[in-house]
Amino acid sequence: MSFDNHHELQLMDAVAAQPETSQAALAEQLGIAVGTVNWYLKKWSKKGYVKVSRVSRWRWHYLLTPQGLAEKSRLTRKYIDASLTLFRRIRQEAQTLIQEVEAAGFNSLVITGDTELADICRLTCLERKMTVAKAVSSQLPVLVAESLQLQLIWPPQTQLQIPGDQSE
Repeated sequence: MSFDNHHELQLMDAVAAQPETSQAALAEQLGIAVGTVNWYLKKWSKKGYVKVSRVSRWRWHYLLTPQGLAEKSRLTRKYIDASLTLFRRIRQEAQTLIQEVEAAGFNSLVITGDTELADICRLTCLERKMTVAKAVSSQLPVLVAESLQLQLIWPPQTQLQIPGDQSE
């Protein structure tokens, strides 16, 4: 799901929850520009997704039409699909990295990152019966979960046996 679609879905949710509001209030609530809110509302009005009526000088009533509710449902499905795809990708990547940790003879690791990404890694460790250490240790591998990326950092003294390496 694109960034624009995500904003559009958030704005549709806000309009459905607060039909009588101002564009400035919607913009502040969502952290986007008032011009962006105005652009979406005009676009939706032309497409028949929203009915607009003036309540006072700065307040409007925005009512999502059946077509607007259908579009909101479509965007919600798209958001859920994108979220599940991301979850599956991160989970698979975490499983691969945890298998590397197991193959190196470790039964514990450290996970850094305080995001949903780190939570997916913790759940994957639970599934694989890998212990997650509570504190960083120079003796354990560290799984770094940041910005939709996973990275494995090995302890300094670790000598990994690379599959297919015949150097010994």
